[in-house]
Amino acid sequence: MKKRSDYRSTFYSRIENFVNGRDEFLLYRPQGDLEAKQLESLEEELTEAADLLEKKEAQQRVQDMTEPLDFLKKFHKLYGMIAAIICAMLMLLLLVTVSWLPPFGHPDNPADNEVIKRYIENGQQETGAVNIVTGLILNYRGFDTMGETHVLFIAASCVMILLLIAEGEEKKSSYAFDRYMEPKNDIIIQKVANFLVPVVFVFGIYVILNGHLSPGGGFSGGAILGAGMILHVSAFGFKKTEKFFNEHVYKVAKVSALCFYVSCLSYYFYMGAHGLDNHIPLGTPGNIISSGLILLINIFVGTEVACTMYAFYALFRKGGL
Repeated sequence: MKKRSDYRSTFYSRIENFVNGRDEFLLYRPQGDLEAKQLESLEEELTEAADLLEKKEAQQRVQDMTEPLDFLKKFHKLYGMIAAIICAMLMLLLLVTVSWLPPFGHPDNPADNEVIKRYIENGQQETGAVNIVTGLILNYRGFDTMGETHVLFIAASCVMILLLIAEGEEKKSSYAFDRYMEPKNDIIIQKVANFLVPVVFVFGIYVILNGHLSPGGGFSGGAILGAGMILHVSAFGFKKTEKFFNEHVYKVAKVSALCFYVSCLSYYFYMGAHGLDNHIPLGTPGNIISSGLILLINIFVGTEVACTMYAFYALFRKGGL
């Protein structure tokens, strides 16, 4: 005779087979079989229980999804209130500031103040730069220019967050079909680029290095270098461009330029704030090696601008560098 434990294991195995759809549900009894109606009722009960379980799971999933949505709705309402308060405070601050300005056309208004006179008369002596505009931007108003450079860095970082494609098949496919909609290996564009790209690069470097001697500087020279890289990648594609300027080079150049630039200006800020003399020689005005740290600052700013321009183009074109 079979033991009671054997009957129990057979009963559980039949239930498992029925739930998994491998066997029809048959209760094992030592004597006789259940009637067909009892078997059907048991099957209906099991089906109802399974449906009820699925409904509960679905309700739980809906609840799990709606809870974050409720939080987001409250957050958006709070965000809108805070944004409105900040905008109102800013408008009030600007209106109060404007109210303190001297009236337009009043005879007592200064036609020429001492700051402008200082820039024009003592600019070359104090900065060593023949170009007064460069001395003004990178020396007298260096703090403001540093903020503008950080704006470029933050803008490039934000565009990367929005458009950068993660590593994987999607990025590989974007590289493979990068030039699908562009003129592929256009001989005219490539021949023109072979002549223009070196000229653009040399001219951009010239504008950067002579920014303290003539019109130009880091911003304009960096824009020229960025345009040269965009012309090169448009003519020859990213594969050839990445041989001398890839993602790793971009990160090293951009971050290093910004760090060195901030270091140079921080030296100026520290020495000026403590009333200390600047021990960096200004050189002879008119020579290429002159104007103290302005020449280095121009190089760092030009690198930052060129990298930002190329990054914008590459990110908008294929979502990567």
